[in-house]
Amino acid sequence: MHVMEGFLPFGWALFWWLLFLPFFGLGLYRINQTVQQHPELKLLLALSGAFAFVLSALKIPSVTGSSSHPTGTGLGAILFGPSTMTVLGSLVLLFQALLLAHGGLTTLGANAVSMAVVGPFVAFGVYRLVMAICDRQSLSIFLAAAIGNLATYLVTSLQLALAFPLETGGIVGAFLKFASIFALTQIPLAIIEGLLTVMVWNGLTAYSQTELKVLNLIDSKTA
Repeated sequence: MHVMEGFLPFGWALFWWLLFLPFFGLGLYRINQTVQQHPELKLLLALSGAFAFVLSALKIPSVTGSSSHPTGTGLGAILFGPSTMTVLGSLVLLFQALLLAHGGLTTLGANAVSMAVVGPFVAFGVYRLVMAICDRQSLSIFLAAAIGNLATYLVTSLQLALAFPLETGGIVGAFLKFASIFALTQIPLAIIEGLLTVMVWNGLTAYSQTELKVLNLIDSKTA
């Protein structure tokens, strides 16, 4: 989600920045480890970031002060883990704020928590859970990307509700209001994102088997 520049009160903008920064630091550490141990994965890292940039740039106006869009963070979370995607996702948000006027710098912390922290961690958890239950990779990837997207919009709804509670209904009422409005556009977008992520995954299994073996995402028989 892109909460626009200056929309959040200063206190909440600062709070989300402080919450985001430790995850960003951990992500930098993970990326440094990956690049040092497996430099051949740099192109796949770049692809993960580019996929998130392209999808999340497809903005649809939604709740006042925000927008709906795919996130594209599920793919990178599955490939490299959620911490790595925290860095890539936040860089995507930074470039979009500077170049496309999507989001903003004061709200970057809030946008990063929803799209680059919670979304990837949820997507990664869903992927691992579904794989453990049924071991069906395409289904796991679809659900991970779609549910990670929905988790992002729920966090944005919470962020807006905390900053702008209703006079009648308070934070809970505001959350339900924001979430219900987002749902009109976000649920179809989440399904589309899941399908697109599976399509990209199928391309990777066809043309990047060596890299996927390094990441232990396909076995020798598959490759």
